[in-house]
Amino acid sequence: MRKLIACVFFYSLDGLLADEGTEYWRFCFGLPDDPAEKEQSLGRFRSAHTHVMGRVAYEAMADALTKDTGHPVAEILNPARKVVFSRTLKTADWARTTIAAGDTTEEIDRLRHGGDGDGDGDIILWGGVRLWRSLMRLDLIDEFHLDLFPYVAGEGTRLFDGDPRSYQLDLVSSTARSNGTVGLHYRRHR
Repeated sequence: MRKLIACVFFYSLDGLLADEGTEYWRFCFGLPDDPAEKEQSLGRFRSAHTHVMGRVAYEAMADALTKDTGHPVAEILNPARKVVFSRTLKTADWARTTIAAGDTTEEIDRLRHGGDGDGDGDIILWGGVRLWRSLMRLDLIDEFHLDLFPYVAGEGTRLFDGDPRSYQLDLVSSTARSNGTVGLHYRRHR
């Protein structure tokens, strides 16, 4: 069964996500310059079976990555299988994208167990925050990959707001990178 892995980029020391309008600190750090660190960051996306996102993240990423086709993330995502969760989006023009508008739990279960012959990789959840929170409330996220930035944002959106339950995460690994970020990999304790 495929795991659902939430990849949370641009996470500040004070627990905030980079919101629209806080572009500065997101791009001060970027992908690591060290080739091995960069490959480690990108490798998890290459091995994914499916990339999942909400409508807002889909629209922003599709717009940016179909224009900047030479970007390393564009080279991975443009040809990859993508599923956008939305009840309002009617069409998805980004190549290999389908719209999931049904019951969220059933849609994720279908992706986890799908025997579509496209390989065994996991499901990468890109965001946005409403979809992350919805999947956390439904207890569907198996792992979190957090890129922690050495920055105190002061204000913004907290990823874990709105989840009424508490639960334990087990640290799988942590990686300090040359650009000052720390990659944290947690597994949901079950």
